[in-house]
Amino acid sequence: MAEDLIITRERYAKYEDGSTEPPLEILLRISRYFRISMDLLVTVDLRKYKLEDILKLPDNRILLPIKTDSIGENLIEVVPYKASMGYLSGYADPEYIENLQTMSLPFLHNGKYRAFPAEGDSMPPYKDGTYVIGQYVERITDIKVGKTYILITKSGFLFKRIERIHETTITVKSDNTFYNSYDIPFSDIWEVWQHAGSYSPQELEVIDFSDEDIKTMFQTLLKEIKDLKKSEQNVTL
Repeated sequence: MAEDLIITRERYAKYEDGSTEPPLEILLRISRYFRISMDLLVTVDLRKYKLEDILKLPDNRILLPIKTDSIGENLIEVVPYKASMGYLSGYADPEYIENLQTMSLPFLHNGKYRAFPAEGDSMPPYKDGTYVIGQYVERITDIKVGKTYILITKSGFLFKRIERIHETTITVKSDNTFYNSYDIPFSDIWEVWQHAGSYSPQELEVIDFSDEDIKTMFQTLLKEIKDLKKSEQNVTL
């Protein structure tokens, strides 16, 4: 190891036992030797995690330890409503993730899962109080049109359906037709989690189907109005 780093054995031994900290130049050499990013090398205590329990992410951006309970069930971290914005600054900090509460579901075994709070009415039937569970997607190229995903962007959480995939952006849409589709640059996306299920700690409410029918009719009417306006604009042009 010392030979590969072009330093003496004694000097490297001091770095290993912690009696001396390596300078930037040596850290860069160690980083390249192990193919671990500098950020990961200096900010994460890799001794805390077993290699077989770690999901390695592209570009060594962060580590996602896969936790299991006493009977081997996959533990799912739950991002709380009140701390959802804190996730944007702590998602790359393993210690922040370790402090999140966890839950397990017997039908989710393989992969890495995390539960995020659903908000708003853009993706019925999910509403405030529901947690949407996502399976981690390692590469953006694995995203599929027509599927629903939790997208962690620099501005917050998005739970949307993928409408189109472009060279540098993706178009997302809501299942609630009242909302318009829009594009998101790949550069703004930090994490992608494919929808794998949901959990609601609250008791389900009885649905008033007459009110639901009215809501659906109203949404359909708004969509038809939008389509009519578009067709009129095309005729004018």
